[in-house]
Amino acid sequence: MFSSPQEWCAVMDMPRQAGWWRKRLQSTTEVGDVVQAVTEQMAFRGYPEADVFAVRLALEEAVVNAIKHGNQGDPSKEVCVRCKVGAERVMVEVEDQGNGFNPKMVPDPLALENLERSCGRGVFLMRHYMTWVRFNERGNRVTLCKRRSLFA
Repeated sequence: MFSSPQEWCAVMDMPRQAGWWRKRLQSTTEVGDVVQAVTEQMAFRGYPEADVFAVRLALEEAVVNAIKHGNQGDPSKEVCVRCKVGAERVMVEVEDQGNGFNPKMVPDPLALENLERSCGRGVFLMRHYMTWVRFNERGNRVTLCKRRSLFA
């Protein structure tokens, strides 16, 4: 979709600060463009397909959770996505305007009593597919890091 860095800049709002790009979203209808912009930059830099898939999945989960749960679907609130696609790793921050949550209190979706519950799967997937995941103290910002795999 994006044939040049300039086209990518149009999706990921300017200005660029030390390699970081920023986009503000208010609706889940905007998620696809951001995910595509980030994953296309990864493909351009030669990241293995497994890494691109991992970032696509984790980024989509983080942004959708921020819009739906963090901002409770309120279209007057924004979710800020910041990302940096480097040669060796991808860093993404997703921050909502909600009250936050305690990620330690998210039930384990693999526990027998939670197998049929829908909550907790997004955080589980982010942790599984990314190199590391960190939440700020308030619980309204998640930072995702994916290091380039050694083997394709």
